[in-house]
Amino acid sequence: MMIGTVLLVAAAILVLFGVGQRVLDRMRLTDRQALVFMALILAGGLIPDVPLGDRVRVNVGGFLVPLVLCLYLFAKAGTSREVWRAVGAAVFSAAAVLLIDRFFPSDPELMPFDVNYLYGLAAGAIACVLGRSRRAAFIGGVLGIALADVVQAVLTWRAGVDQALVLGGAGAFDAIVISGFTAVLLRELVGEAQERASRKSGEPERAFRDGEIVPKVLGAHRDAHNGHEEDEEDE
Repeated sequence: MMIGTVLLVAAAILVLFGVGQRVLDRMRLTDRQALVFMALILAGGLIPDVPLGDRVRVNVGGFLVPLVLCLYLFAKAGTSREVWRAVGAAVFSAAAVLLIDRFFPSDPELMPFDVNYLYGLAAGAIACVLGRSRRAAFIGGVLGIALADVVQAVLTWRAGVDQALVLGGAGAFDAIVISGFTAVLLRELVGEAQERASRKSGEPERAFRDGEIVPKVLGAHRDAHNGHEEDEEDE
């Protein structure tokens, strides 16, 4: 069983038992929405790739469903700055994947391990740093892998190699899943560490709103003025 599938099944079980509710809340996802998306990714991975022209095929679970999820999270972004952070995280994550690819042989049998795992971990870590929120980190990690896939195919075609591009298929499926999980998990750990450090240092309590950290009193005043609840997202 592919590691991407294992991660999705494990995550689904944890969500069913109520684990990770805080993370989902900050990403603006309900338990049901998260479970639906994970089920669609798993089921979509079993569907034959959808052809788009002669040289491009798309995996439903490994590309289309994650793309829809990213678009949904884009729509939930609190500020334009968070959107641009997500876009920047995707671009730099893709650049890191392409750079790593240059240092490994093209033949998988010559590699000491599955390099797709490294792609996912690297993209997730970079997306965590640049995204600065759970939403933006997830978007940056997932789209970074997809973007790297497209760029690599274009470079291959320009070199005269007639090779089909399968978006989200095979190893890319694992890389996308690993990247998304890594980005969100690291961002959660960093956010928790920042909150604990803030409490221990005696700094004024902070509130998180629309991807921004604001003093709690100021956040409450702004909520009263705008008439809606705090966004539990953090930077």
